[in-house]
Amino acid sequence: AKYRILESKALLPPQLPCRNMMNGDHKEHEIHGVESYIDDVLTVVVIGASGDLAKKKTYPALYTLFVKGFLPENTKIYGYARSKKTDKELHERITPFLKKEQPHAEEQDMKEFLEMCVYRRGQYGSAEDLGKVVEEASKFEAKAKGNSKKVNRLFYFAIPPSVYADVAAAIHEVGISKEGFTRMIIEKPFGHDLDSAKELSKKLEKHFTEEYIFRIDHYLGKEMVQNMLVLRFGNVFFEPLWNNKYIDCVYISFKEPFGTEGRGGYFDNNGIIRDVMQNHLLQALALFAMEPPVSIDDGGSVRNEKTKLLKSIQPIKLSEVVVGQYVGSKDGKKPGYKDDETLKNKDSITPTFCSAVLRICNQRWDGVPFIMRAGKALNQRKVLRMNCKRFLT
Repeated sequence: AKYRILESKALLPPQLPCRNMMNGDHKEHEIHGVESYIDDVLTVVVIGASGDLAKKKTYPALYTLFVKGFLPENTKIYGYARSKKTDKELHERITPFLKKEQPHAEEQDMKEFLEMCVYRRGQYGSAEDLGKVVEEASKFEAKAKGNSKKVNRLFYFAIPPSVYADVAAAIHEVGISKEGFTRMIIEKPFGHDLDSAKELSKKLEKHFTEEYIFRIDHYLGKEMVQNMLVLRFGNVFFEPLWNNKYIDCVYISFKEPFGTEGRGGYFDNNGIIRDVMQNHLLQALALFAMEPPVSIDDGGSVRNEKTKLLKSIQPIKLSEVVVGQYVGSKDGKKPGYKDDETLKNKDSITPTFCSAVLRICNQRWDGVPFIMRAGKALNQRKVLRMNCKRFLT
């Protein structure tokens, strides 16, 4: 439960009153200048609700927020995508993942949460289609609002970056809340490379300022990653040893025992390096190796130290990089990467495995190789593994 609740806190502003504070006896408070939202009306639009990310990550995260008491009582969740689905079909699709996320939740919790969730079909960049959803949401908001409650809207982008700008334009035209906050949650990958990321930022800036936009990497919600700061800076035993005097090398591994399994079309445009290494694992490396921030409660301080660390990484040498692509098993029971039916290019050389050595040029880590490894269809599952080999002289 820790994994998803930590991850799902990224979906809403940082102030999160507990359920026992919802009885009306707590004082209104502000954190980072944003009033508590728990008594307000909240509309969540999951754009790309028929996709893999929404099914496995977004809806389970929202469900955990609901079970833990972090969603307002007046919340409605609209699934929005191009596929033709009914509310019932959406519920059947997400229910197994909700149960897996919160296996001990009450049956009534599941029933009430699913009643919040509806599905509407539309084109991603169509202001007309999205406007119909917003119009329906407005009726719910007006009914639930009462006299004093605000109306907040949150749009979660579980879609490819190629349609981010079009969706943002549609939201700007028809989706802005006039009585509360409006937020867009944008998942990685944010662009295909540096140039496309900059271009995408420019397109979003045409419609929204940064206060509207939250770029997130769901990997930062992993329990091990969340605990990294405490492990390092709150532990009087580890911190003195966290340097090149006592650490010989560091392994950061991401291993999955399964292949693309129907996601070959998406994966082939990215590969394991863009899909996992340059975002998930690089974030983990930055938290592992950065210098102590001024405050761990201040996101800006953590970001600044991570940025300093990333700027200290030397260019990677091709002689220290290994890439590969998995093939089918000899007995034919497990297909190879090119056997994926969704893969159009059967001559693809997109890597599904990569190992690379990163070297950090600063006083703490000079001479310590950071070996980053990621791959699919391997012999074991390791979401995050860091091995520090210490040597004492």
